[in-house]
Amino acid sequence: MKIAVTYEDGQVFQHFGRTQEFKVYDVEDGKVVSSRVIGNEGLSHGALGEILMREKVDVFICGGIGGGARQMIVSRGIELLPGVSGDADAVVSDYLAGKLDYDPEASCHEHGEHHNCSHSCH
Repeated sequence: MKIAVTYEDGQVFQHFGRTQEFKVYDVEDGKVVSSRVIGNEGLSHGALGEILMREKVDVFICGGIGGGARQMIVSRGIELLPGVSGDADAVVSDYLAGKLDYDPEASCHEHGEHHNCSHSCH
């Protein structure tokens, strides 16, 4: 199994479309066996989903995510867990332990330069 997390300075980054990095975890028998940080390849918003597909991600954990990106990820069979914050490694450990706190309704919407989120997108 592969888990990807939007990533910045060890934390879950809070805006999918602006993430500069992902941390990808390889999991075997319910335990992380390796992880690596990958860049966004200069992509943003919906195009970022292509990185997740190429990495063959099974589970994607993030902060806020817009409706279009949400649909694109889910339509490709990736389990989406939005509305997450905190230390990325701890979040993945919580997911593997079945105790991840996430908000399935968390979303981000952009309108030009104005940015509205249903949670803290800092």
